[in-house]
Amino acid sequence: MTDGEDTPAVRVRGIYATALTELLRESGAAQVVDPSPAIAARFDGGFPAAAPVATVDMTADRLGVSISGAPTATETVADQLAAVAIDTFDWTDPAPASAIFEGEVTETAGRGLIVDLDGTEGYLPNRATNDDLDVGESVRVQVQEPAPPWRDSRPRLGTTLRSPGGLATLVRGVDALVADTPDGSADHELARTTELLPVSIPENWGVEWASGAAEAEMATLEAALQRAVEHAREIESALDGATGPIARPQATNWLRFGRETRFALDEYRSAVTETIPGHHRIKAGGEDAGTAVDFVESLGQAIETFPFGPVTDALGPAVEESVRIVHSKPDGQEFALGRGTVTDRSTEKERVTVERELTSAGTYDALGTAREPGDTATTRFAEGRWWYPTVYRGTDGTPKGTYVNIATPVEVFPDAVRYVDLYIDVIKKPDGTVEIVDAAELEAAVQNGHVPEAVAERATDVAERVKTVLSG
Repeated sequence: MTDGEDTPAVRVRGIYATALTELLRESGAAQVVDPSPAIAARFDGGFPAAAPVATVDMTADRLGVSISGAPTATETVADQLAAVAIDTFDWTDPAPASAIFEGEVTETAGRGLIVDLDGTEGYLPNRATNDDLDVGESVRVQVQEPAPPWRDSRPRLGTTLRSPGGLATLVRGVDALVADTPDGSADHELARTTELLPVSIPENWGVEWASGAAEAEMATLEAALQRAVEHAREIESALDGATGPIARPQATNWLRFGRETRFALDEYRSAVTETIPGHHRIKAGGEDAGTAVDFVESLGQAIETFPFGPVTDALGPAVEESVRIVHSKPDGQEFALGRGTVTDRSTEKERVTVERELTSAGTYDALGTAREPGDTATTRFAEGRWWYPTVYRGTDGTPKGTYVNIATPVEVFPDAVRYVDLYIDVIKKPDGTVEIVDAAELEAAVQNGHVPEAVAERATDVAERVKTVLSG
């Protein structure tokens, strides 16, 4: 299936696979192909035999998905998934999978090099190049593993050029028709099949077959190989004398799901198989959480609401435990506000109270009061709320003000509290004055395309309601 066709063939993997497979099949936005054995059994077959032109894969931190593949297909699927619920954020990667750059080494870092990629950066491990490169030198690189914008990491680069085609990839500089097979053997059936396919492989390129190719039909293999060949020829024609971005045979989008999105995906999954409320919300908390969910669902017990109490009892955070407060931004930035101690937990209110002791001096943002070492910040995080309050106090308990962050629905994971900050906030000064602050920052984020209008409207409405409550 080509990039220009209306219904792209897409591979789906990860903890969201069942829900996303159902969503894409129901919407008709894409054909799901090459399912995992578990997904194939769950849907009782019915998957077309076609080579995927894009892949949807869970991010390593389980917070969302990446979509990489043919640009039009990637955009189509990203738009469909971003519309699931209001708290999904979608970013287009400037250094997508398989993109080729004529980059410049800007610094050394550990066992590798930092390479400028026309305004963004990538990491080239020393083992990925045979050249001894110095800062300031040019190097031709390809993105092997893109990185989500909210993680403190750079895309991983390589110097061996590859042309993606789904089930087939062409590798440049290989002196063999077949560079690799699923089991690594030269006498694999796919090695013989390659010679039978009516596709002309460019000189100096070898075929690398993916694991799913062993079960694919000849027509599917031919389509995948033909697509890889077309990309390889485009790459070759772009290489001579090129600077900066050379070729982008694929696009990559990153979608970070919020709590409302995870619960919406529960509904899609429940149409296919037993699914407890909060299935994806719990599984996003880690592998142990995922195992616990699978066990509970296998028992077939009816659970009507999200089991905040049992989840935090079993997985944390518990009172006296330390938890990170992870502050994400709509532009993709993410940083930790620090760690705090859980001083209270209410299963009835689905809330944890976290206290931090501050160590630096300065002034509290917007409040205007002095921040001194030894001050405490007490924050109440209620699962699912679009806001959370922090009360600042001096060492003698004197209030220094209240700061209410407006954010996407809070998620209390075992090791971290997470949300996406929406810029606009509400403050209450020690003299009782209540104000909405940073509304201009939210408006600027809307203008820059970082915050959708619907999210901004919700955030503003929440801020107005919080102001009314604090003023009462």
